[in-house]
Amino acid sequence: MSSSLAITMNSSVVKKQLVGVTGLLLCGFLVSHLAGNFLLLVGPEAFNKYGHALTSNPLIYVAEAGLLVLFLAHMGMAIKLTLQNKAARPQAYYMKTRTGRGSTFASSSMPYTGLVLLAFIIFHLQGLKFGAVYNVTYDGVVMRDLYRLTFEKFSTLPYVAFYVISMFAMGVHVSHGFWSAFQSVGFFHNRYTPALQKAAVAFALLVGGGFSFLPIYCFVTGAN
Repeated sequence: MSSSLAITMNSSVVKKQLVGVTGLLLCGFLVSHLAGNFLLLVGPEAFNKYGHALTSNPLIYVAEAGLLVLFLAHMGMAIKLTLQNKAARPQAYYMKTRTGRGSTFASSSMPYTGLVLLAFIIFHLQGLKFGAVYNVTYDGVVMRDLYRLTFEKFSTLPYVAFYVISMFAMGVHVSHGFWSAFQSVGFFHNRYTPALQKAAVAFALLVGGGFSFLPIYCFVTGAN
C-alpha cells in the first residue's frame, strides 16, 4: 500500500464514510431479511420453501461472504474510530465538552449497542443457522424444516427475551447510524437533518419492531 493511500485510509473522514456506506448496506440487508422472516406468518410451506430457495442457491456462499466482509469492515472501522476519538479526547466522560450538535443516548451508546449486536449475531447463528436439523418434504423435495426450528427456539421465554432486548439495541443503533451515515457520505445540510432523523427513527421502529414481533408471535401462538 502506498504511503498516500495509507494516509487516506487512516483519515477519520474516510473511516466515517466507510462506516456509513457499510452501515447503509447492512440496513438494506435487514429489510430484505425481515421481509423473508415475515413468511412465518404465511405458514410452514412458504417459509421453508423460501429458506430452501436461499440455501440451495450456489450464490448463497458469495452473498454470505460479501455480508461477512461488510460486517467486519463496518465493525473494524467503527472500533478504530472509537479508539481514535478516545485518544484525541483522553479526559473522562463527565468532562466531555458539549458541542453545538449535542449528543443523544443513541449516539453515545453506539459502541455498546454494537457489542450487544455482535453477541446476538453469534447467538442467532448458533441457534438457528447451525441449530438442530429437521427435514420436511414438499412436492417431492426434501428440505430443512426451519419453520419448526424457529418455533422451537422461540418457545422459551429467555430466548425470546434475549432476542427482543437485542432487537431494541439494534433499533437504538440504527436510529442514530441511519441518518449519520448520510452525513458521513456528504448528504448533509441543516435543512435535511430533521427529515433524515425522522426517517431514521421510522426505520428503527420498522426493523426493531418487526424483528421483535416475530419471536413474540411464535411464543404466544406456538403454531408449530
